[in-house]
Amino acid sequence: MTRTTETLIKAELPGLKLMSRGKVRDIYDLGSSLLIVTTDRLSAFDVVLPTPIPEKGRVLTQMSAFWFKRLRHVVPNHMLSTDLKEIVREMLPGKSLDPVYDGRTMLVKKAKRFDAECVVRGYLIGSGWKDYKKTGAVCGHRLPAGLQEAQKLPQPIFTPSTKADKGHDENITIEQMGKIVGEGNAKELERLTLALYKEAAAYMEKCGLILADTKFEFGLLDDKIILIDEAITPDSSRFWDIKTYRTGTSPESFDKQYVRDYLERIGWNKTPPGPSLPPDVVEGTSKRYLEALRRLECQQP
Repeated sequence: MTRTTETLIKAELPGLKLMSRGKVRDIYDLGSSLLIVTTDRLSAFDVVLPTPIPEKGRVLTQMSAFWFKRLRHVVPNHMLSTDLKEIVREMLPGKSLDPVYDGRTMLVKKAKRFDAECVVRGYLIGSGWKDYKKTGAVCGHRLPAGLQEAQKLPQPIFTPSTKADKGHDENITIEQMGKIVGEGNAKELERLTLALYKEAAAYMEKCGLILADTKFEFGLLDDKIILIDEAITPDSSRFWDIKTYRTGTSPESFDKQYVRDYLERIGWNKTPPGPSLPPDVVEGTSKRYLEALRRLECQQP
């Protein structure tokens, strides 16, 4: 991917039905399918910041497409195409889309979303580390004593949360998740989440990366579970470099942790509106996103 300073803050597609604007993605309803445009917006602590990150939307789209293709043998997914010319030809005849949408637009099948985030943790970091220090457990999973920050867990653990379009997600037990999505669906989503994580983590290890944790979203299409939204991107995951990984500290990540650290340093109160980001933080964040995508392609033919 050629790096540019071009950014897209908000998709504007006149004549198409805007279904929703999320923290990062703008979604248009095309009837039996959806058009997802991934912008360069960045959210931190559940607040969308005013400063876009160049190429972020393209990185997220291309990375999700990579994983949708690679993991489709584990579970089907909603992706139909990321080829802008094909999308216009097949779904938007007579229309044209600005080149700014190239590489950041995905045509997907429309599914009924499960209102739960399927989080999997392979390492003890972030809120999981904070919970462990207080209780010796993470989201109800009792863990061995004496673990260190960023230590690999004996086994990956499934720690679902509520799905909040705005505001904070809240951790829930699998029993609570069962009340939201159905007990049988909850168990199957746990199985699929762990299977996807193990497959992706094994691949990334060959590329010199550690997949510390990630989250998935699923939906129902023709009464069958499919993977939707995004897949194993720097927005939904923690990636660490194997060469610099150490336990006992928080490893540097290929994600927006770089932005979170800056916001912590300046003492922002984590309530809207978010502060603007200085050029060096924007540049550093963009580099990390691009590097994450480059590193993922290590095993590509």
